[in-house]
Amino acid sequence: MKKLIIAFCCVLAAACAKREAVIPTPVFDARPEYVDLYWTAWEQAKAHIKYQPGLVQPLYMDEGFRDEAIWIWDSEFMVMFCKYAPKLYPGIETLDNFYYTLHENAGSPLSVWHPDNPPFFAWVENDYYKFTDDKAHIRELISDKQFLQKHFDLFNTMNPDTKFPFPICNIGIAINYKGIGYNWQSWQSGMDNTPRKREMPLFWVDAISQQALSALYISRLARVAGDAAVEQEYADKYQELKEKVNKYYWDDEDGCYYDIREEDLSKTHILTPASFWPMLAEIPSPEQAQRMVAFALQDTKLGGAVPWTSVSRDDVDFDPDGNYWRGSMWLPTAYMGIKALEKYGFFEKADSTAQAILEHMWLTYSEYDPHTIWECYNPSKPEPASKKATSSTRIKTVKADFCGWSALGPISLFIENVLGFYDVDAASATVRWNLHQTCRHGIENLSFGNIITDIIYDNGKVTVRSNKPYTLYINGVAHPIRRGRNVILAF
Repeated sequence: MKKLIIAFCCVLAAACAKREAVIPTPVFDARPEYVDLYWTAWEQAKAHIKYQPGLVQPLYMDEGFRDEAIWIWDSEFMVMFCKYAPKLYPGIETLDNFYYTLHENAGSPLSVWHPDNPPFFAWVENDYYKFTDDKAHIRELISDKQFLQKHFDLFNTMNPDTKFPFPICNIGIAINYKGIGYNWQSWQSGMDNTPRKREMPLFWVDAISQQALSALYISRLARVAGDAAVEQEYADKYQELKEKVNKYYWDDEDGCYYDIREEDLSKTHILTPASFWPMLAEIPSPEQAQRMVAFALQDTKLGGAVPWTSVSRDDVDFDPDGNYWRGSMWLPTAYMGIKALEKYGFFEKADSTAQAILEHMWLTYSEYDPHTIWECYNPSKPEPASKKATSSTRIKTVKADFCGWSALGPISLFIENVLGFYDVDAASATVRWNLHQTCRHGIENLSFGNIITDIIYDNGKVTVRSNKPYTLYINGVAHPIRRGRNVILAF
């Protein structure tokens, strides 16, 4: 095993140094510094590939916070950039350390920090599948091991009295399903010191919406696996959850989803990115989604020069220096919100907020010392966010070199929204491109399934090279791509 690890690390170092075809190469002549930050993110992510004997997958992606623990929602989000270099970065493999530990009692030498972390494995698995077309893996998840269904059920049945035969965080379990929704806690939700806590006890809008998201994608993956019974079962579960979220969590006055107080089911009106989990789960109608975008992304709320703040800018607890989840911009929730916008066709807002985030990350990287990628970002100026110490009013800086999920900005948002390659699907052999930049830009060595392609726009012309045929959609118009060189006149 040690020889295998050494060999793997040597290949990884060589590949990253040479920027070989195993990692896509972005092109963006208007801002080449974004390309530099992209490669910095991959380099920092390389340092987060860890080896731990005794794990089901001893090579795994470490979140960068605690060496003695593994975290569910960090790992889920890290898959969303590892998908671009699956031969080098063990993103999807990392999830096995939760599946086998939680659902087959495999044990773990590391603590599973918050088994009731946000449960959206199915969404992540679907996105990864679109890059690999690995149907055998999906059949294993759905039909053979039933890991995704088991986790859906576990989230419904865990409660503060649940005990596990392996080490977990000493804070314990908080999730508790009560029909209309889920009691939870801020740490387990991932939003540690969120102002949402001031209205507890709550039914948390993100918990029920993440379960709806899981049911939706379990149903879709069951179709891939050829399991019609599971497909229908989880379609029904999704519909039931969708109806609950719209009935109890939608506020028609504001046009937004909120947490609800357990006592009387009234809305808290505390606006955070958690309100966008229903949109990612495709719960609102198009009219509801339109109202929500118009309301929630105002400059005085979650918008502004640094968008996707972790609480509304007009909230009484908003901190202009961030203070962790009291105003900071976090890449995971920003990425989630941007993907939610795409679900409803709000590409201009998705792309503009993504580019604002990437610009903010670049300015922080270039102007703030040390020059690195941070755990979360100041919502007011190009600096890392603050994190107030618990023992006093003293301020400390959040964690550096956090790739980790912060690589979602320089890698995934750059490729998907700044460059515009928002949907890649190996199963249907398609790439969907929102071509909205005017400079020379594109991507080389983009791999999905058994296809490797270069796609470059320059001066009104798109040049595509590919080893195999596929279909490229440019702003909704289909263009058949042949093996070899293709030229398309842009319009």
